[in-house]
Amino acid sequence: MNASPANETTAVPSWTVGNVTVHRIDEVLLPPATGPWLLPDATPDVVKQQDWLRPGFADREGNLHIDSHSFAFVVGGLRVLVDTGIGNGKERANPAWHNLRTDFLECLTAAGFSPDSVDLVILTHLHADHVGWNTQEVKGEWVPTFPHARYLTSRIEREFWATYDMEDARKQMFRDSVIPVEEAGLLDLVHVPAEGVEIAPGLRLLPTPGHTPGHIAVELTSRGETALITGDCIHHPVQLAHPAIGACVDIDPEQSEASRRKLLGSLADTDTLVLGTHFAPPTAGRVITHEGAFRLAPVPAAPQTVSH
Repeated sequence: MNASPANETTAVPSWTVGNVTVHRIDEVLLPPATGPWLLPDATPDVVKQQDWLRPGFADREGNLHIDSHSFAFVVGGLRVLVDTGIGNGKERANPAWHNLRTDFLECLTAAGFSPDSVDLVILTHLHADHVGWNTQEVKGEWVPTFPHARYLTSRIEREFWATYDMEDARKQMFRDSVIPVEEAGLLDLVHVPAEGVEIAPGLRLLPTPGHTPGHIAVELTSRGETALITGDCIHHPVQLAHPAIGACVDIDPEQSEASRRKLLGSLADTDTLVLGTHFAPPTAGRVITHEGAFRLAPVPAAPQTVSH
């Protein structure tokens, strides 16, 4: 994906939650091989049994559609970005993530969130496809992309990785996307209790451990309406129908399943808008009880056309 030419018109997918507009900032559609690798139990036969997954979340052959994107919004006077994707020019073991050249920053700016204007970056967890745009390369050095923002993640999350015996690829990710933010004094670690914690008016962090020990989901409330950004507690809507399906990279698969079931149970048959961090378009919807588990009733985005 190449950078967009100047003066190109971009449709920024958005949803309204009370008086807050949530923008999806697209990075890249991940290749078809991502599904079988990430969610090996979501076989084509399992996927094809759920008609509601088609055409947005899967194809007719049962192949999953998986995206990388972020969400940006203004709440409580703060300009917020949730997760920062894979990033450009990063050395990664996963070929789908390696040395990307996308127009993510142009899309973010087109949505009205220039890097200098972002106040708060929330990291649901510290995996390579969620922290990549924390930094960008300037004159051969990795520097914070959002120099005026506080970056925030769970204290449990950061402390876990501090003592983890990392493989080389993960060490590289921390070197280029996490440590430069820490060295700039921009990373805040937050205690997230079982009941969650409000970090700004209308903005809460909810503990959803398992995928990683300190994984968090993000809850947004405005004028009596609520949205929930999943992070990787739920990678794909097929997990609504089969909450036992976990990701191959879950640190604690049993805890991940328990967190997913608890979260889905709390969302089922409510008006909460669920925004999936890796859900391909239509990306958002409401959780409905279905055949002993759940399904997603899609809520398509309303594109906001902007020029850049």
